[in-house]
Amino acid sequence: MMKEMICILCPVGCHLSIDVENDYKVTGNSCPRGGVYGREELIAPKRVVTSTIRVLGGIHNMVPVKTDKSIPKELMFECMEILKDVKVKSPMNVGDIVVENILNTGSNIVITRDI
Repeated sequence: MMKEMICILCPVGCHLSIDVENDYKVTGNSCPRGGVYGREELIAPKRVVTSTIRVLGGIHNMVPVKTDKSIPKELMFECMEILKDVKVKSPMNVGDIVVENILNTGSNIVITRDI
């Protein structure tokens, strides 16, 4: 069985064909990253989570955050549930870690704007 998808890792947008019955062999990719993406997307999809958290003592009430690495897609809602209760005190800088190793994924939640 063949699965079709478009690679989203760069602007080229390669049309990938993944042979599920042949150890998820990927064709149609222009670079090695597309092959890894196509295989991973079918076996264990991952996503970068972006959100906002509350700020105490700053000019702004909220600050944007994201995971510094992709996490398993099935953990996204659990990650968001944790983030709704996270609060930080101003000042903080881009890249500062707010939550380390969220859900034991090896990914940290980091600030994406100076506050």
